[in-house]
Amino acid sequence: MTDISTQLRELLDRQAIRDCIYRYARGIDRHDPDLVASCYHPDAIDDHGSYVGPGRGLAEDAIANHAGLLRTQHHITNQVVELDGDTAHSETYYLVVHRAKVGTSEFFSGRYVDRFERRDGEWRIAARVCLLEAGIDVQTTDMELLDQLFAPGSKDSSDISYQRPLRVARTTAGDPHLTQ
Repeated sequence: MTDISTQLRELLDRQAIRDCIYRYARGIDRHDPDLVASCYHPDAIDDHGSYVGPGRGLAEDAIANHAGLLRTQHHITNQVVELDGDTAHSETYYLVVHRAKVGTSEFFSGRYVDRFERRDGEWRIAARVCLLEAGIDVQTTDMELLDQLFAPGSKDSSDISYQRPLRVARTTAGDPHLTQ
């Protein structure tokens, strides 16, 4: 039986790895190459299909490939993490939505298979292989009305998720519950 301090260390390690994966998804969606690069050790290699190379290069490649898209969303789902000292192996399922400006949007699902290493107390990706399991093209919904109803998002650091402290700036005429 393991003691409580070992169990706590394992929980903290798993959470640090999970946080790194979440940071990666946010960095890709917000076109933030520094945030994406912070998920990888400098000597890490990512095999991401059409791109094989370091993490920062992946971010730059993704930003270029997403230029024609209105928005992207990376959803992180199931994750298995096997810890082995300062090395960990994880398999993380993802769903990705690429919303086109006009025409067809894409949905993808797959897995990130990663080797993480803890160096200087920090867990980062040392090697990644991105597996694509499924892809679906769908006709893009006319989002003009919905875009008027909801606060706008952005693909960069001007996105509202970076605002500190968060403030609600929009008002809805005639509804005192939605006005600040």
